[in-house]
Amino acid sequence: MSTDEMKYAEVMVGWLREMGYTHCFLVSGGNAMHLLDAVRSQMTCIPVVHEVSAGIAVEYFNEVSDVGKAFAIVTAGPGLTNIVTALAGAFLESRELLLLGGQVKTTDLADPGMRQRGIQEIAGRDIAEPVCVAAVQLTAPISRQEFMEIVERGYRDRPGPVFVEVCLDVQGAPVNPADLNHPKGSADDFLPRSSYRLEPSVAAAVIDAQMAKAKRPAWLIGGGVSRDAARAVLPELRRRGVPVLTTWNGIDRVPADEPMFFGRPNTWGQRSANLIMQQTDQLIVFGSRLGLQQTGFNWQEFAPVAEVTQVEIDEVELTKGHPHVEHPLLADANAVLPLACNGPVGDISEWVAFCRRVTELLPLDDPENETGEGFIAPYQFVLALSDLCTSDDVVIPCSSGGANTVMQQAFLPKAGQSVLNSKGLASMGYGLGAALGAACAHRDRRTVLVEGDGGFAQNLQDLATVAVNDLNMKIFIFANDGYASIRTTQRNYFDGAYLGCDERSGLGMPDWPTLFHAFGIPAIRLPLAWDDDPEFLEAWNATGPFAFVVPIDPEQTYYPKISSRVRPDGGMESNPLHMMSPDLPEDVAAEVMRYLL
Repeated sequence: MSTDEMKYAEVMVGWLREMGYTHCFLVSGGNAMHLLDAVRSQMTCIPVVHEVSAGIAVEYFNEVSDVGKAFAIVTAGPGLTNIVTALAGAFLESRELLLLGGQVKTTDLADPGMRQRGIQEIAGRDIAEPVCVAAVQLTAPISRQEFMEIVERGYRDRPGPVFVEVCLDVQGAPVNPADLNHPKGSADDFLPRSSYRLEPSVAAAVIDAQMAKAKRPAWLIGGGVSRDAARAVLPELRRRGVPVLTTWNGIDRVPADEPMFFGRPNTWGQRSANLIMQQTDQLIVFGSRLGLQQTGFNWQEFAPVAEVTQVEIDEVELTKGHPHVEHPLLADANAVLPLACNGPVGDISEWVAFCRRVTELLPLDDPENETGEGFIAPYQFVLALSDLCTSDDVVIPCSSGGANTVMQQAFLPKAGQSVLNSKGLASMGYGLGAALGAACAHRDRRTVLVEGDGGFAQNLQDLATVAVNDLNMKIFIFANDGYASIRTTQRNYFDGAYLGCDERSGLGMPDWPTLFHAFGIPAIRLPLAWDDDPEFLEAWNATGPFAFVVPIDPEQTYYPKISSRVRPDGGMESNPLHMMSPDLPEDVAAEVMRYLL
C-alpha cells in the first residue's frame, strides 16, 4: 500500500465522521474485521453482547442525542440475522439506523441458486431490504458522493434504516481517497426519489380554512414532528387555544402540564383522550401515519363526526384507504406546524370546557382496576414515577405488554424530558437495548427504563454492557410471573388454557435480584410504600446502574381497553375508540359523550 493509499474501510469511516457520526455500537466478527479496525481509532466504540442490542441502541441514541450520531457494525451471517428485529423496529417507526455489515470476499459469494459458498455467508442485503429505505452490497469501492447519498437516505424525507453490506476484500482494498472524491456514477439505483410535496404555506392555508369553520377542533401531534419543532411552538399553541393530543411516538412533544394538552389517544390509549378525539369536528393530524393502533382496529368509526386533515410526508400513508381523510396534505409536518400555529383563533371556549370536564371525570387510574393484596398497583406506580422523574431524565417505556400499556396510559411527561418507545413492531426485549442507547447518548442524565419481566428476559445479556460502562440507568422490572398480556389473552379467549405464559405453564423466570447481582448491578425488591422508602430514594438519586423489582399481581387488570362486540349479523368486531371497557355509568357516559349521542 503506497503512502497515498488507505484501506477502503478507513476511508468510509472518515466520511461518516464528516457526516457527524461519533459513536459505533458493535459486535466483533471476522467478516467485518477491517470495518472494526477502522472505527477503533476514529469513533467512540461501544461493544455489546448481542447484535439486536446494537441496532436498538443506535436507533434510540440518534433519537435523543443532541451531540453526534451513532451507527452499528455487525459481521456477516448471524450478525445480520440477529439485528433484523432492530432494523424492522426502526423501519416501522421511521427512525434512522445506519448499519454497516460484513460479508464474505467477492470471490466467495454464492452463485444464483446456491445456498452458501463463503463461511457465514447469507444473502444479507436481500434479507434486510424489505425493512430498509436503502440496502446495498458493495462488491467494489464507491465514491464519496455515492456513499454519502446512500447514508443520507436514512434521515432524509421519511427516515428509516440503511444497510451497507461490504465484502471483506472491499473493506481492506487499498484506495487513494482523492480518487473517490468525484462520483463514478450515481446512487440513483439505491435511492427512491421524493414525491412532489406541497409548499408548507399551501398546506397551512388548508388548515386555516378548516379551522375557520371548526366548533370543536383538536390537533394530533405525532412522532413525525420533531421534539425541537414541537417545543418551539408551545407558546403559539397556548395562544391559539386548540386542544392538543399526542400519539405514543409523540409522547414527549407536549408536556403533560400544558394547559391545552388533553392526552394520548390510541387503541390502548387514555379514555378521556379517545373521547375527545372522537368528538372533534375538525381533526388536524401532524406527522402521524394514522395506523391501526392509532385509529383503532375499527377504523371505519375513527373520528366519526369529524373532517380529518392529515399532514404526512409519505404519499403511501395518505392513500392507503384507512381511515377516512378528507384533506390529505403531502408535506413536511415540521415545516407546516409553525405556520398553522399563526392562524386565526375562533371562540371554542365551550368545547375547551367540555374537554376539561371529560378529563376530570375520567382518571388515568380506572377505578375498576383490581390489584391483589401484597402487590403494587401499576397505574399508581407510574403516576408516582412521573412525579419522581425530573425534567432532565430520559424515560424509556418498553415496547409491548402491560408495562408498556400502563406507561403510555399513565405517565405524565415533563418539559425537557425525552420519552421514547417503539410500538409498531411491539417486540418484547426492546427495553434494555433502547435504554442502553439513550444512556450512552446522555451519560450526564439519568435514564429510566420500565420493562416487564418477560420482555426483559429476552435480552438481559446486555446488562453486561450497562455494567462495564457504569451507565446511570435505573431499571424497573414489572415482575408478574412471565407474559401477562399473553396470559390475559389465553384467559379471555381460551378459558384459561395457559401455555408458555408463566411458570405453571412452562415458562421460567429468574430470581431477579440474584441475576442483577451476577452482573455487578445492585438490585432490590420494592416495598408497597416504595416512593418514600429511604433505601429506594438513596438508590434512585445515586449515580450509576440500579435495578428495582416491582411486584405486580399476575392477575392484574389493565383498564381501560378496547374490547370486541357482536355485530347484528353475529360476527365480531372491535369497538371504536370511544367505547372502551369497562362501560361507564350511564350518567357519566351521557356527560362525556355529549356529541356522540
